[in-house]
Amino acid sequence: MQRTGLPELNAVVAVATHRSFRSAATELGMSPSALSHAITTLEQRLGVRLFNRTTRSVALSQAGEQFLARIRPALREIAEAMEAVNQFRDTPTGILRLNASEGAARMVLMPMVLEFLERYPDMHVDLVTDDRLVDIVAEGFDAGVRLAEAVPQDMISVPCSPPVSFAVVGSPRYFERHPRPTVPLDLLAHNCIRYRMPSGTIYRWEFEARGEETVVDVKGSLTLGDHELMMEAALRGIGLAFLSEWAVAPFLEAGVLVRVLDDWTPPFPGLSLYYPGHRHIPAGLRAFIDIVRASHARRAAPSFPRFHADGSASAAPRGQPARKRSGSRSSRK
Repeated sequence: MQRTGLPELNAVVAVATHRSFRSAATELGMSPSALSHAITTLEQRLGVRLFNRTTRSVALSQAGEQFLARIRPALREIAEAMEAVNQFRDTPTGILRLNASEGAARMVLMPMVLEFLERYPDMHVDLVTDDRLVDIVAEGFDAGVRLAEAVPQDMISVPCSPPVSFAVVGSPRYFERHPRPTVPLDLLAHNCIRYRMPSGTIYRWEFEARGEETVVDVKGSLTLGDHELMMEAALRGIGLAFLSEWAVAPFLEAGVLVRVLDDWTPPFPGLSLYYPGHRHIPAGLRAFIDIVRASHARRAAPSFPRFHADGSASAAPRGQPARKRSGSRSSRK
């Protein structure tokens, strides 16, 4: 039998992980047609079908499941052996795969990634933004970034942002027609722009003041699953939106949005980089963790940039100590 190479075996793992030739091809840096040809050639060489394919799905066959169970540990050992050699290089090389929500990527991750690439030009970063809280081990990521309260307990967590908070905002035009709410339950008399989480559940707005927690199932004529669309609707005066303070800061400074219920939206623990502790840490991930820690130390004070109408920024006053609360807020960052 003709020998099978590592690229073909890695192709099997990638397709099995993503259950998609297109996504697997993106990870491997090849075209979907080339990947499909490689898998087909391997199947012909083995004399068995490894994947059952339809126009809509890709799934391992019984033979494919057994084959994957045998090769995956071996490939992991080979990868770790190659990574061990990488430790002797002056600078790390390879691919760092990160998963984060879009908000987390915009808020803190991209500046760190750019600094990482400038410092380690032999590294390549594959950053996937996804509002789902994915299993980073099962989906082949080195690390993820989410709100600290959403990080699985079996992961090692590294803080990478100051405390964060959400803000209830509306346009001046909206408040010309409606009174400003003074307590959360007043929102039931307002048209609120509701958020549909990736799970399909409608987010219920969470508040806290003086140790009292309140959850409001707001009502409104518009439900969206995208924060930028919610921002646009709020700017147009459609209703009130519940968005991250970081995202609305420039609009508050410009006066095109007004914040209400400030006393009911205290800060809570911010974003964390997390990764599995039971695995060998690749040199690239270790170097990135160092950058995350250094960046977090530089801005450890719980403050956010405040944007002015001319686009310039200044530091915000220090906020209150962060508080940790339970709830579904973690799906929104």
